[in-house]
Amino acid sequence: MSRTRPLIAVVDDEEPVRNAFRRLFRSTGHDVETFPSGADFLESLADHEPDCLLLDLHMPGMDGLEVLTRLALAGDRIPVVIVTGHDQPETRSRALAAGATAYLLKPVDEETLLAAIASGLASVSSSSRTTEPTPAQPIR
Repeated sequence: MSRTRPLIAVVDDEEPVRNAFRRLFRSTGHDVETFPSGADFLESLADHEPDCLLLDLHMPGMDGLEVLTRLALAGDRIPVVIVTGHDQPETRSRALAAGATAYLLKPVDEETLLAAIASGLASVSSSSRTTEPTPAQPIR
């Protein structure tokens, strides 16, 4: 499927957070789809693939690290921006090692988030998902 606007997938177990991210990304010209769980997102990949993923780290059931692991095992190169309200150095290291392109702390500054998404989208267009992502530093 050919898209003219980038598709951003948002995975977060909190509906108000998903809605806020949806509004932000739509206001900047992106198509957006949201998912309340990692399992729902992974299931959607059978039909199509987003250009970038905004992924909450701490969710009931399948957490963000498990989603990252499953994407890596499937060989999927979707750029992933992690957001979390519970920063821990070990978790940050594991997320970046698992392939996250950025690791951001909630509450997320809009400009910082949009820059991380733009960086992820640029990595897709410049590399066609064939090179390793460059880990970003956590934003405080």
